[in-house]
Amino acid sequence: MEKKNFEEAFPALAREMAEGRTQTYRVSGVRYDMKDESSRPGEHTTYMPDVVDYIRRCDTVPQALEIVDYMLGRGEISKSEATAIKKQLKTQGLRSFGTKKERDHYLHHGIGQ
Repeated sequence: MEKKNFEEAFPALAREMAEGRTQTYRVSGVRYDMKDESSRPGEHTTYMPDVVDYIRRCDTVPQALEIVDYMLGRGEISKSEATAIKKQLKTQGLRSFGTKKERDHYLHHGIGQ
């Protein structure tokens, strides 16, 4: 895509990139459905939710901050990750991590979503 077309299609993003105001968040993995040759039909895999999965279940920012502190205390996220997540929560809000995952989300939508 040419720069001009990009600027027309995504004006806010183009402006942020030009001004150097982009934000980053390290992604520790990618989620997608992929058939594993070693798995047999009917064999279930265990899905371990990460900090973002738990945050997406929260109703308030204080709840999400409590989750972040808990995950940090257990050593499941690093101090720098916790700091970045807290900053994003305070500046961009709870739903910047995605829509709220309601109760029984995986029961209705499956593991890959």
